[in-house]
Amino acid sequence: MGGDWELSWSKRAAEEAEHVATISCSGHGRAYLDGLILDGKEPVCECNSCYGGRDCSLFLTGCAANADSGDPYFLEPFWTKHASKSAVLVAGWHRMSYVFPDQSRISAELERHIREIHTIVGNAVTEGRYIVFGAGSTQLLNAAVNALSTSNNFNSSPSSVVASIPYYSLYQMQTEFFRSMDYMFQGDAALLQNTSDATKNVVEFVTSPNNPDGQLKKAIFQGPNAKAIYDRVYYWPHFTAIPAPADDDLMIFTISKLTGHAGTRFGWALVKDESVYQRMTQHILMSSLGISRDAQLRALKLLNVVLETGGREIFEFGYHTLKKRWENLTNILSLSNRFTLQKIEPKYCNFFKNIRDPSPAYAWVKCEREEDKDCYEVLKQEANVYGRPGAEFGAEDRYVRLTLLRSQDDFDLLLQRLNQLVLDERKSKIIISSQVGGQYVT
Repeated sequence: MGGDWELSWSKRAAEEAEHVATISCSGHGRAYLDGLILDGKEPVCECNSCYGGRDCSLFLTGCAANADSGDPYFLEPFWTKHASKSAVLVAGWHRMSYVFPDQSRISAELERHIREIHTIVGNAVTEGRYIVFGAGSTQLLNAAVNALSTSNNFNSSPSSVVASIPYYSLYQMQTEFFRSMDYMFQGDAALLQNTSDATKNVVEFVTSPNNPDGQLKKAIFQGPNAKAIYDRVYYWPHFTAIPAPADDDLMIFTISKLTGHAGTRFGWALVKDESVYQRMTQHILMSSLGISRDAQLRALKLLNVVLETGGREIFEFGYHTLKKRWENLTNILSLSNRFTLQKIEPKYCNFFKNIRDPSPAYAWVKCEREEDKDCYEVLKQEANVYGRPGAEFGAEDRYVRLTLLRSQDDFDLLLQRLNQLVLDERKSKIIISSQVGGQYVT
């Protein structure tokens, strides 16, 4: 912005933010404006996993490697590089009303930015679509189930809600938690397909790319009584090749997997059918009276930065970070006969205009030994690594999900622990082989 003027009411807030940003946490943590304040002075450092001390300089050697959480800290370096462009200073009187001047509850400018980013990336059709804002994808998922299951016929049976194994555990948890008369979670889509009545209403969650295995998926159920909710939160160029714009009737996205800002709690749905859009909007209205204006402002500011370079800078950064992590993990586990990873083939990406290598958000690890029936426990007990058990995704306990999204500290520790586990396996093989050959090698 131009013009001859000086900071006035915002100066103190800007100085506070700059001061907190300069607090040293040894590169292994951060201090935040809303952090805990000790001795009435300044916020304390919040350390990365396995680091402690006042400035996070102390490495906690016995600490378990956190490979469970999907917190997308891998994008934090991108945002520290763009600190001035992405910063938001909110006036005390900003958007105090429940509604915008046009009586809506969504920012028209933010909606325009969302449509633009989808057009530039080429990952979703927005023409002829309505947009619903929600508190992350979580609120939108339930709003979609409710909208697609709602019936005016009180004698009709509840819709069957299904997903293909392995599926994101929140689908089952949320559906069962709300205990609606209109829908009921019935598990594996493939299993229900073989036994279901063709006249029964089915709502199918389709996660593409899938959480946990990164595969591009399509709905199993077809026909007039089948409805699909496409969870497209990972359908961005840092996680997957973009072969074509998704053209599904109902698609859900979130800022957390686009920019990495999971704590902002902002997501959106692209909806083709007006009646479904109206029911979803009503659900959001009744549950929260819309989405925080502050969250919408921050999302707008973040998308401004993304759009500045047509998305290339953030997507190239994210892609190369995850690609390198996947390669490092693959190189380690390829030396093992005990553990295997999901197979993801290189694909042509219409955004990058080339064939891109895999860069999934998660590793879907399988324990191959007959005796290793619980892969989560194997990694926890033998490597001091905790992931997320396969059973939470409706799969066998032989599987465990390991996140690739967290901080570099977290990922480095994960690699270190897995590398040692594989080395121990190979050493054990040498000892056994030598014993069989009549020698004992230590």
